[in-house]
Amino acid sequence: MTSRNAVVAPGRTAVAKRGRGPWPLVAAATLVVALIVVSLTVGVYDLRAQEFGSEMFWITRVPRTLALVLAGAAMATSGLVMQMLTQNRFVDATTSGTTEWAALGLLVTVLLFPAATLATRMVAASCAAFIGAMLFMTILRRIPIRTMLVVPLIGIMLGAVVSAVTTYLAVQFNMLQMVGTWFMGSFTAVVRGRYEVLWVVAIVTLLVFVLADRITVAGLGKDVATSVGVRYDLILIAGTALVAVAAGVTTVVVGFLPFLGLVVPNVVSMIRGDNVRSNLPWVCCGGIALVIVCDLIGRTIRMPFEIPVSMVLGLVGSVVFITLLLRQRRG
Repeated sequence: MTSRNAVVAPGRTAVAKRGRGPWPLVAAATLVVALIVVSLTVGVYDLRAQEFGSEMFWITRVPRTLALVLAGAAMATSGLVMQMLTQNRFVDATTSGTTEWAALGLLVTVLLFPAATLATRMVAASCAAFIGAMLFMTILRRIPIRTMLVVPLIGIMLGAVVSAVTTYLAVQFNMLQMVGTWFMGSFTAVVRGRYEVLWVVAIVTLLVFVLADRITVAGLGKDVATSVGVRYDLILIAGTALVAVAAGVTTVVVGFLPFLGLVVPNVVSMIRGDNVRSNLPWVCCGGIALVIVCDLIGRTIRMPFEIPVSMVLGLVGSVVFITLLLRQRRG
């Protein structure tokens, strides 16, 4: 893996830039609450003028907004975990191939057990994502890393191979359309009775807060972590498992959310520095805000039609990814 110096951008300090008390975070949380309210009020169905407006509000609007909040916070924090464990800013569930493994596990489950429940599919996708993430980590430990750009390239190539296998199986069993919906992440189908498994990723987010200090130390490398009494291998497995569960559950419910875990932690780090524990609330707020804004754009730009949130996220994420590459090159 790369050295810890590769994680901190040139000219930056690893100490978080302190804001003036809690007020900046309070302002950020207020902005997130405002976006949540806007999300609850935006939609094709006129809740006030049409019949059954109150029922539709609780059946569709509230579940969709809760799914946006849960998925945004979980994928953003899981991206931060991946970046710490790999000591690389360009890694998240998308660029490590983890989401592609989750889709493969989900497809295999559907093929073998067509009547599998949503919970069963969630477990299968999470297990496959964990296998893929651990394979990615194993590859990184066995090859020399001369530049930090090699790490996401390995993940992208691994994900491309897994995606090709998934597509081949889907074509063979006439399930290409179903797989296409997984790759095209969207919250359109999120209704009451379908989003509830996403509360699992809320537990994942809380566990990231609990393990934040240990994950930070593990991000300094095995030698440093062992010297201060942290069980490096255990934290590596635990952190990878949290990322896998977040990727697996999110893939089952809404599909891919590309670059979300890449964009938010990097933007927060550029503004506040690299103190992981103090940055976690900001990462959660940023993840929620970004996914809600992208969803609102997708819902309103061609109303009454919807553009999948993954398309808007992919556009934003690719721009930020290229910007980070250019910053790294100048550094």
